[in-house]
Amino acid sequence: MDPYFLPYQAAWIRDNSPLKIVEKSRQVGLTFADAYDSVRKVAVRGSRLDVWVSSRDERQARLYLEDCARWAELLDLAARQSGQSVLAGRENLSAHALEFASGRKIYSLSSNPNALAGKRGHVKIDEFALHREQQLLYRVAKPVTTWGGQLCVISTHRGDQSVFAKLIREIREKSNPMGWSLHSVPLQLAVDQGLVERINAKNGRSETREDFLARTRRECMDEEQWLQEYCCVPADDNAAFLGYELITACVEPGCLRPFEHIEISENPFYAGVDVARHKDLCVIDVGEKIGDVVWDRLRIELLNRPFNEIEAELHRVLRLRQVKRVCMDATGMGIQLAERARERFEWKVQPVTFTTTTKEELACGLRMDFENRQLRIPDDDRLIADLRGIRRETGAAGHSKYHGQTEDSHCDRFWAKALRQHAARHRIIAGGAVA
Repeated sequence: MDPYFLPYQAAWIRDNSPLKIVEKSRQVGLTFADAYDSVRKVAVRGSRLDVWVSSRDERQARLYLEDCARWAELLDLAARQSGQSVLAGRENLSAHALEFASGRKIYSLSSNPNALAGKRGHVKIDEFALHREQQLLYRVAKPVTTWGGQLCVISTHRGDQSVFAKLIREIREKSNPMGWSLHSVPLQLAVDQGLVERINAKNGRSETREDFLARTRRECMDEEQWLQEYCCVPADDNAAFLGYELITACVEPGCLRPFEHIEISENPFYAGVDVARHKDLCVIDVGEKIGDVVWDRLRIELLNRPFNEIEAELHRVLRLRQVKRVCMDATGMGIQLAERARERFEWKVQPVTFTTTTKEELACGLRMDFENRQLRIPDDDRLIADLRGIRRETGAAGHSKYHGQTEDSHCDRFWAKALRQHAARHRIIAGGAVA
């Protein structure tokens, strides 16, 4: 096993505990190693159980199955030297299953917990903390392993209130009542055990371990991202206005679309514009409303761009017949931009002056939409950092103040999205009035 796996990967593969769980850094090869473990479980003749893999989205499920196929082909080459076979056929990789000569399969399932109902075998839950319905997923997954299967949970943290984080706390702080076998792989451990050398061998670099760690930390949006994504330290959800549980429930990878999609769609579109010229981002956030849900489709970010370029991008959006309403920050330099847009596009444009009252309405409105799952957002680190970055403080007079800052903005993406949701929440009635 040594030529292929680093010590922490090998330890995970060799662990045959009925329940095993790993908190891990991003991109340390745990899922790749687990794919080998899945192949090992089903490839041997006489294997009794299939493997059922639940990933956070279809793309990740496909990637997991492709990793399994690579391991299966490698094992098949070795097996054929002794006149045997591992794979069931050369065209055995479908969108949802990989079949083996043993008669067993590795199945790739949707993230819907009910997809596991009634199944039997081993269960792998990849990026558990990113699943929308973690509690239900666990409740459905555990009975699948009753007849000798193993339940494997793999994830990076996503806030300290996730079911995944609570399981880890129970193991460490409450004497592990469920009997999990816990593995922990922060980036530092992976580096100490040879990760950088493996990466260098793949990409032809000669980066030192120290330089790799320094670069990875430098490329993080903020300290919270570094600690959570790479150090296995879950973020404090109590400190944020929007907790990870709310955000994760609305994440839909791949929901962004090119500008041309707006031009051909028949659904209504709404936009929010947070205006800035020099230090902060100017963000134009465009969403498509399907039923009661607004889907992120386009986000234009402009930093240190001239006024006429900002205006040209805004007017390009406003000219589209599908765009029904745009709420614009009309504070500071936004006043001129909003006035000129209002003169040209009339009722399509609603200027919004940022005051304590309006920011309260916008922020609480956005939070309500997250709570009701009335929007879908991409899995975008910069956007999520801005959504997480907003903090609410209550002053002596009882008024709430909202502020926040991330590595590259003053949570401008948060305010653009709040303005967009405000635009989509209200409807236009006769004469352009707002209801």
